[in-house]
Amino acid sequence: MDQLFDILKLILPAGIVFLTTYYLVKNFLDQEKGKKAIDLKLANQAVLTPLRLQAYERMVLFLERINPNSMVMRANKAVSAPILQAELLKIIRNEFEHNLSQQIYMSNKAWEAVVQAKEETVKIINVSASKMGPNATGMDLAQIIVTISSQLTELPAKAAIEFIKREIGKEF
Repeated sequence: MDQLFDILKLILPAGIVFLTTYYLVKNFLDQEKGKKAIDLKLANQAVLTPLRLQAYERMVLFLERINPNSMVMRANKAVSAPILQAELLKIIRNEFEHNLSQQIYMSNKAWEAVVQAKEETVKIINVSASKMGPNATGMDLAQIIVTISSQLTELPAKAAIEFIKREIGKEF
């Protein structure tokens, strides 16, 4: 019985020391893991923030370029109305495809605002073209596009740009 008691006197303190050491080391390692995760997150954020801002910048440029009034000013109006319509739609499609990858860096709502602005702009062009006669010129179509655009309370591209500006203001 004395031998059992002597063994317990040795094992019990050793067990307490082991458990205390285990707990302290585990706690230390967990804290270090948390610090490394925070450091990694900060490093990623330092890389992603400029990319996100650049994406928003590029989408604002896209929206400015597909503004019906600015597109009409840049396009060749010395063609027939159907050719101008096709050219304007091609400009929108090419610009959109060129900037498609930017959605990775944008919020879903911001991206939806951009897509909606694009679709509304296409709609303005198509509605304008539907009001043209068979012998209408590109200049006639351009005038109708500008007229319809001026009747809107806010152009789709402008609304999307305002949304993007508000989102950037909140996040950055």
